[in-house]
This record gives sequence, structure tokens and C-alpha cells, in this order.
Amino acid sequence: MKEAIVLYPSPAIGHLISMVELGKLLLTHRPSLSIHILITNQAYDAGPTTAYIASVSAAVPSIAFHFFPATTLPPDFSTTSPHHETLALELLRLNNPNVRHALTSISENHVVYGLIIDCFCFAAVAVARELNIPYYYFFTSGAGYLNFFLYLPTLHDKFAKSLKDFDAPIDVPGTPPIPPSDVAKPLEDRYDEAYEGFLDSSLKMQTSAGIIVNTFEKLEPRAVRAITDGECVPGGPTPPLYCIGPLISSRGGDDGRSPESLTWLDSQPRGSVVFLCFGSLGVFSVEQLKEIATGLERSGQRFLWVVRSPTHDKNQKAATSAVPDEDLGCLLPEGFLERTKERGLVVKKWAPQVEVLSHPSVGGQRTGG
Repeated sequence: MKEAIVLYPSPAIGHLISMVELGKLLLTHRPSLSIHILITNQAYDAGPTTAYIASVSAAVPSIAFHFFPATTLPPDFSTTSPHHETLALELLRLNNPNVRHALTSISENHVVYGLIIDCFCFAAVAVARELNIPYYYFFTSGAGYLNFFLYLPTLHDKFAKSLKDFDAPIDVPGTPPIPPSDVAKPLEDRYDEAYEGFLDSSLKMQTSAGIIVNTFEKLEPRAVRAITDGECVPGGPTPPLYCIGPLISSRGGDDGRSPESLTWLDSQPRGSVVFLCFGSLGVFSVEQLKEIATGLERSGQRFLWVVRSPTHDKNQKAATSAVPDEDLGCLLPEGFLERTKERGLVVKKWAPQVEVLSHPSVGGQRTGG
């Protein structure tokens, strides 16, 4: 029987890349492993993954991708939550039968040493327990945020109000006091469905076989020590913590060529370009896009701007469909692209952030994440 580890990321491209890098790291320590990555369809448009998956499959034969049948939210599904994470959590929950089938199928020819999930995929814990497969969490943020996530159930039990209603910074072991305004939006309201989901995820993390975190001990000694000393889970044992960072990935061009953005940056003066990129879920309204464009034009600044098509339908369920790929000329002020073409570049959906941020022409002024 071959040895296998199964990785289950949220399908957004950022989560997928992180899991792939973890898989590569595992292979460097044990080349005999086979890595199996479970792929669900996206609950909302969070960036294309097809070309990336194809490139990984060609470069790393020991990593196999298992694609689930497309799952959709039922017609009667409704939510009062304003957060897109609610859609993702529900769709991942509905994929549990696919998770069970995949794990059972892989187990026919492999000894599955563990299922590694991210914090979105906690619904699969029920399947892992049913099949007696140890489950681990992979936390792609640093230990400082992991402290907060692990401590969330304690805050929930200790205080009867939402985090957004705190009138003073929130005390969390191993981190400086956290202003309520800095809490992630889905975790602000204790009555929100997204909050309830992540609270459940935190509780399941506390009983996992281990937590893998993308950091190293000397970078965050105070935060790591608070976790390993049990301060973040005062009501019980803390799972083993594995610091395996930093994991850094270079995604490359979606089409295998050098991205247009890097070619353009090569022709710009050193330290002259401001980079605007708001991540795979940084979606603005048409009005907001035009305001940003007006500000850039008036500033006289050289810029590289990543723009994603806006969602016009305010209904949350519309996010489960692909966002129309609109022409930039229709989204931005009339004539903006022509007037700024000598000092600015607007690209659609994606740019290689690591390469852009390390480019000599991008200096000092960086926006987004």
C-alpha cells in the first residue's frame, strides 16, 4: 500500500496555492508520499485555477488533483449574512458526500496518514472522524492570527456581546491588544452565520491531531509560545503545533508566458510605481472603481492596478455564478485608459503579487494584499 496525505483547501486560488506549496514541502521530506488534493467548485468567483492546476500536475507528478462534481446551493437556500464566506461554508458542507467518496477511493490503494484542511473546510471533520482518519489544520496566516482564532471560543463564552461592540481593545494571549475595528468582518457579529461557522471551525481545530502554521518560531516567539503553553485553549489540551513557514510561491503567468504586468514594470523608473491590488475577492462597485480611477489620474502617479469585474446583483446567491468579464473601458471613466497609458497599466483579475512587490520599479507605496 502506498503512503498518502490528502489536502483539502477552500477552492479560491490563494488557498489552493498555499496547499500545493505545503504538498511540495511534504514531498521534500518524504518523497515516497503521494499527495492528493481535493478540488471543489467555487462558491463565488475567486480567480481561475485551471491553468495553475495543469502546471502543477505537469511539474510534480506526485501531486494528484481530485475534482468533485459541481455542487450548487439549493434553490431554497437563503441567508441574512452579508459575507460571501457564508456561501463558501455552505457549499463546502454540501460537498461532504464527495469528500467521503474521495477518501474511501484513495484508501483502497493507499494508507492515508491524514486529512489536512484549511479553516473553511471544517465540515469535512465529520467525514474524517467517520473514516477514522486523523485530521490536521493548515493555517496559512501567521501565529498571531492563529492565537486569535484558537481563542475565539473563549471570547465567545466569556463575553455575551459581539466583538464589534467591544469598547476597548481585545486581549488575546500572545498578541498585542486587538482593536475591535481590526477584527475580520465575518467574526465581528456573534449572531452572523459566518461567525457561527468559524466558531465551529475553531472548536474543531482545538481537537485536531495537529495545527500546521505558515510561520517560524523566531519570527513570532511570543505568539508561538502562547499557543504551545496552552494559553489560547485554556479549557483543554492544545493540539501539537508545527511551524513550517515561510512558504512562498511564485504562480507565474496563467498562460505560461511572462505576465504583461512584469513586462510593463521592466520599462518603468526605479521606485516609481504604486501597486493597487485587493486580492482575489477585492471587488468594488462601478462607482467605486471610477472614484479610484479619478484619484489615480489626478495624482499623476505611475501605477499598476488590478481590477476585477464588479458584482451588480446584490443578492448573495448571485455570487455562486461567474462574474461577467466586462470590458475595462465600460468600467472606468471614459477616456481614462487612453489618458493614463503613458504612466499606468490596468490589468484584469490577477497579477503575480510576489514578483510585482519585489520588482525594482515598485517602491514604497503598496496598496492591498
